[in-house]
Amino acid sequence: MGNPAENRLLSVVETADVVQEKQRAPGKRTPPPPPRLVRPSEAKRRPVRVRHSHFHILGRDVSTPFLLLATLEVLVLALAFLGATQLSLPTELAFAGQASTLQMLLFVGISMVGMVSMGLYRRGFRGGATATVLRILASGVLAIVMMSMLFYVFPHLMLAPTTLAVALGLAVPGILVTRFGMLKVLSHEAFKRRVLVLGAGDTASLFQRLRRKSDQMAFTVVGFVPGQGDSSKVGTESLVDMDESLTEFTRRHHVDDVVIAYDDPRGGFPTDELMHCKMHGVNVLDVADFFEREAGLLKLDILRPSSMIFGRGFRQCIYRDYAKRVLDLVSSLGLLAITWPFMLVCAIAIFIESKGQGSVIFKQVRTGQHGQPFTLFKFRSMIMDAEKDGKAVWAQQKDPRVTRFGHFMRKTRLDELPQLFNVIRGDMSFVGPRPERPEFVETLGAKLPYYHHRHWVKPGLTGWAQIHYPYGASEKDAFEKLKYDLYYVKNQSMPLDILTIVQTVEVVLWGRGSR
Repeated sequence: MGNPAENRLLSVVETADVVQEKQRAPGKRTPPPPPRLVRPSEAKRRPVRVRHSHFHILGRDVSTPFLLLATLEVLVLALAFLGATQLSLPTELAFAGQASTLQMLLFVGISMVGMVSMGLYRRGFRGGATATVLRILASGVLAIVMMSMLFYVFPHLMLAPTTLAVALGLAVPGILVTRFGMLKVLSHEAFKRRVLVLGAGDTASLFQRLRRKSDQMAFTVVGFVPGQGDSSKVGTESLVDMDESLTEFTRRHHVDDVVIAYDDPRGGFPTDELMHCKMHGVNVLDVADFFEREAGLLKLDILRPSSMIFGRGFRQCIYRDYAKRVLDLVSSLGLLAITWPFMLVCAIAIFIESKGQGSVIFKQVRTGQHGQPFTLFKFRSMIMDAEKDGKAVWAQQKDPRVTRFGHFMRKTRLDELPQLFNVIRGDMSFVGPRPERPEFVETLGAKLPYYHHRHWVKPGLTGWAQIHYPYGASEKDAFEKLKYDLYYVKNQSMPLDILTIVQTVEVVLWGRGSR
């Protein structure tokens, strides 16, 4: 004899099968399937789920698990500072009462800026354990440099050197343990958003083309629901046979996001059911908006003009323009005050390497805001007459036209410092899409959709595309960078500009994408 509870449950399952059999039309009876024994433990089993959302912060859609990681690391830094003050000798403490709170906030804030500038909070950071450790150590060194400059200007805020050293000595291992531990926890299925895709054609297949593990860290696809007229381009094992209402399906399968990815939306979609889902806490969004949120770019092959006109973003504001101009002047003049000795060294080195022949400053016509041409300044990093036939040529890896010192300048981005004068003149902004040559603009504009839309804003010394994609020297690269450029044009704001400037430090120090 079996367990009494299991026997009772088996009897219920058999009774339900008999009722269904009686309800069938006469003449169509089929033998009832063998009853499946459902154990009570299985009937009650539910997946562990941690529901979370997104917040639009600094021009980005930031998930709550990401905010949780940042919050924990802030707490680690604060505890490390407090621990250092307890371990330091009384004679070494340069603060008391409210001053210590201010110094703790400065220590935590500057340390977090250092981590952001090292790319540790950059979307799509794919560095392994070694790269993460090196960047955390580098962020500590950068924090020391920034705090030393701050203490020089405001000596009353100065910390004792031993206190600062102990605080960083406690913070670095604490950050390492917290980050690796949290990344392990956040990679669990419980923290991933469960996504149901409406559609199974070319547009929906974008989900199955994601190859990198980091591109799929934040979500998992429950399945694809074919639309009317869709020719399936996804695996049959991923298709969902919807034999119930969409609302009931999302409830039973704990769906967080319903993504509309029909190839032809004119066929219609279940409006009432989607509204029902929204009112029950399920997020309903277009496939282009989904990839914008998860990847920080605009998928140009699925981007519709109507979404650009009626959707969020792609707006100009006169007050933001004035604020951006102030940020441009402050940033460029401040950087010029710091880097002018390096610029002088570069000019002398170019003069010596070329034996006094040729110009030190390279001038070239580029396309600016609204397609207006302007003259861009750079330190000359190539031989004279690099384009003897006058034909524009993309820079290549190990380009033979680049001089020895020119290679060093390109690697460290020193060749771009004269563009600070373009920013001061107003030809360029500190943050924006990189300016291209008119010859390339004409070619790319004819081949790439929405390419000319990047000229709605001023070109920049650095930009959202530069910190997320390496140096581009082909039409394919231009297409990939355009996805990030248009994301910036759509979401441009002062916080996003400041975030981009801070994250540019990683590009310069680690030489990412230089050529």
